[in-house]
Amino acid sequence: MLPRSQPELVPAASCRLGASMWARIGAMGSVRWAIAGPGRMAAAMAADFARVTNGELVAVASRDQARAQAFAAAHGIPKAHGSYAALAADPDVDAVYIATPHPQHLDIALAAIAGGKAILVEKAFTSTVADTQKIIESARAAKVFAMEAMWTRFVPGVAAIRELVADGAIGQVRMVQGDLTAFRAFDPADRLFDPALGGGAVLDLGVYAISFAQHVLGTPDTVYAAGGTLPSGVEGEFGVLMGYSDGRSATLSGGFTAYGPGRMMLAGTEGWIDVHPRFHRGPSFTLWRGKELVETREFASGYEHQVIHVGDCLAQGLTESPIMPLTDTLAVQQLMAEVLGQIHARGEAVAVAAPR
Repeated sequence: MLPRSQPELVPAASCRLGASMWARIGAMGSVRWAIAGPGRMAAAMAADFARVTNGELVAVASRDQARAQAFAAAHGIPKAHGSYAALAADPDVDAVYIATPHPQHLDIALAAIAGGKAILVEKAFTSTVADTQKIIESARAAKVFAMEAMWTRFVPGVAAIRELVADGAIGQVRMVQGDLTAFRAFDPADRLFDPALGGGAVLDLGVYAISFAQHVLGTPDTVYAAGGTLPSGVEGEFGVLMGYSDGRSATLSGGFTAYGPGRMMLAGTEGWIDVHPRFHRGPSFTLWRGKELVETREFASGYEHQVIHVGDCLAQGLTESPIMPLTDTLAVQQLMAEVLGQIHARGEAVAVAAPR
């Protein structure tokens, strides 16, 4: 089973939707979705909506009406809003997927919550712990569903790994080791390298690795981080050691400055699981018991699984996900803040050459 520090279920009595939303979703049997922010991630999500079985994409919003209309036309979306306030006030929208840069998540999320919309917020949830706390407090006070769009937890491959771990297939997990790199030539005009837009390797790549380890092992007792900063001031790479009082550990790394496989390994007292590249997509894994290879399994992947999960939660009247609860989102945000603090505290001493 997963350790007690990793919740398996959200207490149902404390996280039920307001009666009006629950009744509307239950009666319709389908969630009416909108996208806030017509960028690259939004385009990928819109493409996968064709496989969402319990919802439909009905609107998109941008601060630029023309951009919203162009996105709507490209993806067959009926309605385009030229402001996020208009989206929050749209009575024909039940849920909003927020796909803007991290620093913009707070204001859009709070407006959507005030409008009674469920929210699915792209990871990283926000750029600061304080912003994450504000969204969580607002959603809970309003009894509105909120979840981080950590799609990795919902792809079939990772769901199968979660079941294996819960069933004790590899005994107690003692170590998690993994990396996620995505080489990028340094471009100060690119969002990934712009501190004002939430750039940096930790919020963009580290969130996957840290969330994966936290999901399996729970929240650590100690964190040690190393890395280097780029000319724009954001971190270009990171290495993280997460330690637990009982001796368990997670060793994670990644960055924009190098190429790498993007794999993950879970080592247990009775075996291990190799999660093949790129692990955050969950394309395949190999299960070993003792020294014997048991099986290799392959899976399809896609963003639709998290959307379907949100629809299932709404149909049940939940305001939090049992798989991606807000306590996990806050824990990961706090871990990333600690990592960023340690890296930037000595950033000048370990500045790295900008990748070309």
